[in-house]
Amino acid sequence: MADHAAHGHEEPANEGVHAHPTNQVYVRIAIILAIITLVEVAIYYIPTLRPALVPALLVLSVAKFLMVVGFFMHLRFDSRLYRFMFAAGLVVTLGVYFALLAMLWTRGFWFPLPTTP
Repeated sequence: MADHAAHGHEEPANEGVHAHPTNQVYVRIAIILAIITLVEVAIYYIPTLRPALVPALLVLSVAKFLMVVGFFMHLRFDSRLYRFMFAAGLVVTLGVYFALLAMLWTRGFWFPLPTTP
């Protein structure tokens, strides 16, 4: 260690050190992600849930995104700047998606459908 200090390599003073999740935590997260995926597939095949299909899938997708980014990409333990960059990307993506969805739902308003005589 004295050799490291002589060359200007000092040990960090436990700044930013976090307890790394155990394998059990990763297995739990994987199980939760599998359950969310199962719910997504089930929602698609239940006809009574058709009107709520898009909002439900969006909410579940955002939940899965946050879990994957937070745990498997270790974003939960990184700098706030990285969290902000991912959050900004998610907000921009959802904004573009909702803008496109609104344009398609109001297509008849913006582009009147041709009428046959």
